[in-house]
Amino acid sequence: MKNRTITVHGADVTITSRNEQDYISLTDMVKRFGDESILYGWLRNRNTIEFLGIWEQLYNPAFKPLEFERFKNQAGLNSFSLSPKKWIEATDAIGIYAKAGRGGGTFAHKDIAFEFGSWLSPEFKLYLIREFQRLKNEEALTTSLEWNFQRTLAKVNYRIHTDAIKERLIPSVLNKKQSVVVYASEADLLNVALFGMTAAQWRQANPDQPGNIRDTATLEQLVVLSNLESINAVLIHQGLPAPERLLQLNGTAITQMRSLVEMSTVKRLGNP
Repeated sequence: MKNRTITVHGADVTITSRNEQDYISLTDMVKRFGDESILYGWLRNRNTIEFLGIWEQLYNPAFKPLEFERFKNQAGLNSFSLSPKKWIEATDAIGIYAKAGRGGGTFAHKDIAFEFGSWLSPEFKLYLIREFQRLKNEEALTTSLEWNFQRTLAKVNYRIHTDAIKERLIPSVLNKKQSVVVYASEADLLNVALFGMTAAQWRQANPDQPGNIRDTATLEQLVVLSNLESINAVLIHQGLPAPERLLQLNGTAITQMRSLVEMSTVKRLGNP
């Protein structure tokens, strides 16, 4: 998701997404109150370090607790200082990250950003939470409208779509001539069972199309093809000749494709 901006008590604050989580720019938040020295002052506070460490222990399996304890023990000393980069590199933290270049700065998970807002000003924190929630409500409404539109469109196109799938995806029953031909490779045996033609026949019929017969397969066809490979291996071990295996594989392909087509078309209706 692209960056979004909210206006918090007169300040433009950037929100970005990372690992499907919302991160808020601490750099933007601090501009209304001064420079980034305020952020560094917050980071060196013992209560802040404890909060950050507990958050990481809850949500970050890779967090390094020994480094966290070292920082916590040093907090309060006049010589102690801590930057976002130093915290991240030492502890493998994920709650805060620094971004270089245009639109960069220090970003924090919303939980941490709200805590920083309290440090800046209780009033600012309340405005931040209100504007953030307004943004999430708008995004949820947009997502709901898009889903309803797609669901309605799927219903309108249902009949056309299902008819087209049945006509083009369900394998045809092999004729007698096809069923007795021994193909040069097991791969082509599977191709004929599912697609009704060999790789060479497909290439002859599609000279301008890149790739091969399997590159153009649908997801449903690829699922069935994988199943046919396993079944064919069993039939080979049973000693069945290629013509007999071909007929069995073709029948299996038809049955499985019909089942998958029915499942996929029902799903496209958007039914619960």
